[in-house]
Amino acid sequence: MNLVDLSFLTGVFVTLFVIIDPPGTVPIFLSLTSTMTAKQRSRAALVAVAVAMLIITVFAVFGRFILDYMHISLPALQFSGGLLLLIVALQLLAGKEGEMAASEGVNVALVPLGTPLLGGPGAIVAVMLFVQQAGGEASRIISLVVAMVALALAMYLAMRFAGVIARVLGDGGVTLVTRISGVLLAAISTQMIFDAIRSFLVSWGVIAG
Repeated sequence: MNLVDLSFLTGVFVTLFVIIDPPGTVPIFLSLTSTMTAKQRSRAALVAVAVAMLIITVFAVFGRFILDYMHISLPALQFSGGLLLLIVALQLLAGKEGEMAASEGVNVALVPLGTPLLGGPGAIVAVMLFVQQAGGEASRIISLVVAMVALALAMYLAMRFAGVIARVLGDGGVTLVTRISGVLLAAISTQMIFDAIRSFLVSWGVIAG
């Protein structure tokens, strides 16, 4: 028995990578930490990733209990999540990803970097759906954990070396990466919506499962 489901691991990592878009956070991170020293910037990156992973993990573990308590079905969550991700994708394609600013007196590593930029609704919904897809299988649960760790590392490295990445890619390169992420995220969100509609139709007996 394989300890890791590579296909599931890849799907989780790619989907969350596109949703969170670590390279796309580079210009935002640079603008929000422009007055910080290199050491402060590194600490801000670490705190932001820790906050994001904490939020995502809490919803991954307890999200189902919340849904049951509020009588929300998984297809309903999937449909609303798909719509939410589609909105995010359109914002990326329209170049509105940087329309956020730090509120005075608020640690930017917590808000808006930790949440909602990294640990936002899109990532939360996606992880909850992946937990459901894992179905309690050990190989898939391990794959999910590995993918989350790899994603956390990618987020930290993107912000830790934001200055270097920005210089290598240039303004045009960062913009291109962001737009490509928007296209991929739009496709993922559309598939989520279609899957949710199909689940509704199956539950209503309109089509066969």
